[in-house]
Amino acid sequence: MGDQIRRPGNPKVDNKPKSKISASRKLSLKIMLLNRAIEDLENEKQDREEEKNRYLKEKHPALQLSGLSLAELQNLCKQLYAKIDVVDEERFDYEDKVNKHNKDINELKLKVQDLGGKFKKPALRKVRVSADEMMRALLGSKHKGSMDLRANLKSVKKEDIKQEKVLTSEVGDWRKNVEAMSGMEGRKKMFDAAGGGQ
Repeated sequence: MGDQIRRPGNPKVDNKPKSKISASRKLSLKIMLLNRAIEDLENEKQDREEEKNRYLKEKHPALQLSGLSLAELQNLCKQLYAKIDVVDEERFDYEDKVNKHNKDINELKLKVQDLGGKFKKPALRKVRVSADEMMRALLGSKHKGSMDLRANLKSVKKEDIKQEKVLTSEVGDWRKNVEAMSGMEGRKKMFDAAGGGQ
């Protein structure tokens, strides 16, 4: 009888081992576990309350206000105010520490995710997009007409380039030019070069 194929009409072949505990027994065990957990939670709450009350009695004994004069009451108020200040400072420090630790935890979680490699960057491929396609993608239906970037470029003639080279060669060292143009002779040269003395 080698391997039998399980068919809907063949209930004899079953891959799962049957549980030795009946369903009613499982249910009763779950109920018992839940009841035990509820009792443990209630006991834990009571223990916390008792610990809190014990701590408060230890740190803050009951006040004896009867039979105190005005000066003694004022002194007591000052002492209580000083204690409140100390407690507020401690509370602020603890809140600051908790916030700092929470930030550290979040940063470490991000590092773990990065190290785990959950977020892999996809390999980007180069895409050639013309200026018209880019403008259509950015502006949508507002983009009309074609955009030829080369047509908007300034045309430069070779003569203009030669003139710029001549001008730069004439300027040369600026210190020499400043010395040559200083005084009355320099002003006369500038006037003549501008074509004013014709």
